[in-house]
Amino acid sequence: MAPLLEQARRQVATTIDTIERLVRLESPSTDKAAVDRCGRELAAILRGAGAQVETIVNASRGDHVRARFGGAGRPVLLLGHFDTVWPVGTLEKMPLTNDGARLSGPGTFDMKGGIAIGVGAMLALQATGTPHAPVGMLWTADEEIGSGTSRALIEDEARRARAVLVLEPALPGGALKTARKGCGEFDLEVHGIAAHAGLDPGRGASAIHELAAQIGAIERLQDLSRGISVNVGIVTGGSRSNVVAARASAVIDIRAPSRDAADRVERAIRGLQPIRPGTRLTIRGGFDRPPMERTAAVAQLFGMAAEVAASLGVELGENSAGGGSDGNFTAALGVPTLDGLGAVGDGAHASHEHIDIDALPFRVALVAGLIARL
Repeated sequence: MAPLLEQARRQVATTIDTIERLVRLESPSTDKAAVDRCGRELAAILRGAGAQVETIVNASRGDHVRARFGGAGRPVLLLGHFDTVWPVGTLEKMPLTNDGARLSGPGTFDMKGGIAIGVGAMLALQATGTPHAPVGMLWTADEEIGSGTSRALIEDEARRARAVLVLEPALPGGALKTARKGCGEFDLEVHGIAAHAGLDPGRGASAIHELAAQIGAIERLQDLSRGISVNVGIVTGGSRSNVVAARASAVIDIRAPSRDAADRVERAIRGLQPIRPGTRLTIRGGFDRPPMERTAAVAQLFGMAAEVAASLGVELGENSAGGGSDGNFTAALGVPTLDGLGAVGDGAHASHEHIDIDALPFRVALVAGLIARL
């Protein structure tokens, strides 16, 4: 594996250039024109690396980009996204900077750095003549808003793959992600009966008071010791202070570490019953990302990555993550999935977003070596 690391060091300027080209083209998920501009640049980069590239046109969101590199055996899928949470114009306030140690800017860490690492891995394999499996790449345009238009495509690609390598950012210190919580969002709407709060309060049934009681019940579902988190993040309701509220609602975020835990808490949410006479509940939503569990297949894949890292002189760690990624979808299909193979850095979705430049050659060599092993 040493030749791969040496090559990754020689081409680090190209890896940085790839990141900068992508970051300069801001790509917020909800701005199709902006995302597609970035996608066209990404397609050009991939063609320059020798890939067969296809743009998958999408009417409602940005177009997705798929690339294929030849090889022998069953393919490996590299997965990630090029949409970001940052609106167009963020670069004016949060410019792309390189101080020699850190490359900072919106989308560097999450996750345009990871895309560049994937491209760099293929360049290193080609430059060293290292045999490898066929490689498919799928870079999507709506991960940050739930992967609504890309999930079926992701799952279809994953079913053909021997393994899925997700180029999302690494955990602190460079550890990989061998488990991720499932992510659920529920809308709870309470219907009450309006009445004058002073003249005739007894004829009303307050949706707000009922919602407050329901929030107490929802909070009791949280069990942090078992990895289940519940958060009522948005609350609305009522019309005037002197009117008994006829309507109130809440948006609930739920994270669970396993399919069984997700099923239990979802049943509990759907089983909520009104407490105050005259009120009724409407419950919508569910788990849009299943948990990524550390199965034997995931552990075996991590073991392979750890062996590659050890051959490069690095001890590789692993841990779980509270947030979800598109790797949740592929892992739920039973396809061996390893996440967090992207950049080392910090500040995802934050103003201090950056990547560690010195770590780039190792991450490129790690992905390249893992592809070769597979």
